[in-house]
Amino acid sequence: MDKSLIRGEAARLLGFFQEQGAQVVEADILQPAGTLLDLYGEDIRARAYVTHDPVQGEVMMRPDFTVPVVQMHMAEGAEPARYTYMGEVFRAQDDITNRAPEQFQVGYEVFDREAPVEADAEVFALVKDVLAPLNLRAATGDLGLLLAAVRGLKTTERRKAALERHIWRPRRFRALLDRFAGRAPLPEGREALLAKDDPMKVDAPQIGLRSPSEITTRIETLREDTAADPISVGEVELLDDLLALRETTGNVLEHLRDIAVDMPAIADAVDRMERRTEALAKRGVDVENLDFEGSYGRTSMEYYDGFVFGFYAETRPDLQPVATGGRYDALTRVLGHQNGERRDIPAIGGVIRPELTLLLGASS
Repeated sequence: MDKSLIRGEAARLLGFFQEQGAQVVEADILQPAGTLLDLYGEDIRARAYVTHDPVQGEVMMRPDFTVPVVQMHMAEGAEPARYTYMGEVFRAQDDITNRAPEQFQVGYEVFDREAPVEADAEVFALVKDVLAPLNLRAATGDLGLLLAAVRGLKTTERRKAALERHIWRPRRFRALLDRFAGRAPLPEGREALLAKDDPMKVDAPQIGLRSPSEITTRIETLREDTAADPISVGEVELLDDLLALRETTGNVLEHLRDIAVDMPAIADAVDRMERRTEALAKRGVDVENLDFEGSYGRTSMEYYDGFVFGFYAETRPDLQPVATGGRYDALTRVLGHQNGERRDIPAIGGVIRPELTLLLGASS
């Protein structure tokens, strides 16, 4: 598609958000790799274009806008704040996705300490309004529910931390949960290793970068985990119920209240969702027919930790979402604690792909 047409559509969407009171901002295309690696680990290398600058060191071509916008806000932004932006993001693609590695995005971000629930409703409703002519299906979820459920499990802190770290990797999460619940065997060779009186006593030179003390600590950690009681069948079933939820927003609250009776750790998150549902309704959103999925958002960017949403063309399942978004409070805390500062602020944002709005608009 002609880039000038995409840029024109992006400018139209940007103007819409600007009319809502958002400040237009820009972000450098080259971003310091260190920050992104700290946030996502080495996995980001498989999804980003990495190069080396003689002055800045290792850098990445901008894989998204949220991180640089958060950094900008934490450094100099007023509160509350609303930002909008447009430009290209660059992500390496595999043969399966068949998506362009260079894509235009238009975004809208809200930083609001006093009214985060209302901010959730605001971002979702504005994205919905600007996309209304395309008759898209909206899907929503809430990663805050799952995070709260994991943190409330009756198991060791190490196990909870491992599960929380892999919430955005569903297969790894399931494998860990099955193992911690005693439903899957230990990895091959681990049982024999831990059964030795002195696992470090081997007739071979040391291989790898870990020191003997680090290896010893790791072995003791594995022994403690092996000795821990399994996560109960009841808790696993409640987690499965939570992940399997597929209902309208108007109906799902009753199911969540039932789960919260036996899993009180999610009660605050359920209360938050109820308030958000009311705020969405006040914004004119038909919550009685708004889809909610308990596992939605688990394959998105790892900084989402609350309300998440996406808009899809039901007649074009081959296309990626036309728009996606979510809450990322933890990200502002991580970036706000850099350089010795300790700042954080609730934040939510969403992005629209103007190439898809053009494509769907032309075919409607």
